[in-house]
Amino acid sequence: MVGYQHTRQLSGWSQEPSGTGRSLAALDGLNFFLADVQNGLGPFLGIYLVNQPGWNAASIGLMLTLSVATTLAVQTPTGALIDRTSHKRALIIGATVLVSAGAVIVTIAPSFAVVATAQLVIGVAGAVFPPAIAAIALGLVGPAGYTYRTGRMQAFNHAGNVISAAAVGIAGYLVSIRASFWLASVLGIFVIATALTINRRLIDHDLARGFVPQDTGTGPSSGFAVLLRCRPLLVLAVSILLFDLANDAMLPIIGQKLAAHHAGQGMLFQAALIIVAQMVMLLMAILVAHRADRWGRKAIFLAAFLALPLRGVLFALATNSTCTVAIQVLDGVGTGILWALLPIMVADLTRGTGRYNVAFGAVTTMQGIGAALSTTLAGAVVVLGGYDLAFLTLTGIALLALGVFCFGVPETSTP
Repeated sequence: MVGYQHTRQLSGWSQEPSGTGRSLAALDGLNFFLADVQNGLGPFLGIYLVNQPGWNAASIGLMLTLSVATTLAVQTPTGALIDRTSHKRALIIGATVLVSAGAVIVTIAPSFAVVATAQLVIGVAGAVFPPAIAAIALGLVGPAGYTYRTGRMQAFNHAGNVISAAAVGIAGYLVSIRASFWLASVLGIFVIATALTINRRLIDHDLARGFVPQDTGTGPSSGFAVLLRCRPLLVLAVSILLFDLANDAMLPIIGQKLAAHHAGQGMLFQAALIIVAQMVMLLMAILVAHRADRWGRKAIFLAAFLALPLRGVLFALATNSTCTVAIQVLDGVGTGILWALLPIMVADLTRGTGRYNVAFGAVTTMQGIGAALSTTLAGAVVVLGGYDLAFLTLTGIALLALGVFCFGVPETSTP
């Protein structure tokens, strides 16, 4: 196993293995370039297809749902595969090739069969990225350096989201919307290059699946049973499902509300909402990297669960676009903390089991179920009672999520 030493990291101290500097820098780059590749340009697909013959809102919605549903279906078994394989880089590279190819193919032959196949492939590939990257990071730095490394990776991912969204938008505006898909494929080359730069010999695959040094060689716990035996893990999964059930519909609904009151400016407001959130998410990732070990996981995560119902109430009360964009800062707080802390807490709760990646896959599957149901639920409430009632409904779910997390999930960090 790689020997550990203390290494100075920006404004704090973190334990990371010696001799891994180049691989860790490549891991930063991987997260930066993957920001635009990993979703297969899903948000842009609808805009592209709506102008293609034979496509309408219903068929486009089916295609967008197909990718998400596929990811949900394969996420947990993909985590189990990553627990067992030593070819984690190869999985990331293969998934990147599939997503990049799918993004190009839909611009060449946007038939129903071709797009459906591409979305299925992208959905499978999308299940690989989060657990594989988390496993590589854990295998490189071990549990002592994992908190800092996870926060740092999320910061690079959010920075990549901001820059790539701007680049893709400009390419689509100045050249054609097809250029947006081609650019995503080009970024896939950088993802592959940075993945190959990570030295596979430095990845400790026992650490990567949740063993701690003294447990290495003792064998993993039986199958998927670890998921059912850890009550805090189950409660965490339920609270995350409720969080995303309340959270994921808020951005599209507030975007629709603004578009309804400001005709012709909907895309502008939506872009502003996304950029504001991503910038704050970057700051939250840095906060988690440098403070989660000192302050504890639960105290920081509670801020995310508190920000969500506050955001819902303020959206219901907001009367102008400037206030609405300002309120979106709370999305950056909540979602930014969640994505940075969730893999760390799952690692805490599964340490020593050898089943970290399957557990992480299962929890993110619950998260995806909440996200998938959120827009459907909120859309139905909007039809029945309007936007404000939808925000208040989502706020009620957010308060339930807060209660479940507060009273059911313990502090997971160890002294």
